Amino acid sequence: MEYVEIAFKLIIGLSVLNVWLLRAGKSTPWRGGSAKNMKEEFATYGLPAWFMTVVGALKVLLSAGLIASIWYPAMELYAAGGIGLLMVGAVTMHIKVSDPIKKSFPAALFLVLSVAIILL
Repeated sequence: MEYVEIAFKLIIGLSVLNVWLLRAGKSTPWRGGSAKNMKEEFATYGLPAWFMTVVGALKVLLSAGLIASIWYPAMELYAAGGIGLLMVGAVTMHIKVSDPIKKSFPAALFLVLSVAIILL
């Protein structure tokens, strides 16, 4: 079971880091509404630009913490729990703007994987 948990941590951690560090300024099929980048996506949700900075910093820190928890298990609950809460927010925002379910898939998957990490 340990390898499954490690895989879940790497899937979430590396994916979130990719989105926030490499693809924040790029269009993806998962962006809310018709947003072409992260800034437009937060505007679509009706959220201020400063909130994007806060959410981004939290996601990057918690993702790094989730990866680090492979070697430092004491970080696991905080990192997985924090990511899980942020993913609840992400799914909620997609619902708020009436996005098709497909756009919520990554956030919903990471929420499920975060809960699985906590329960494993």
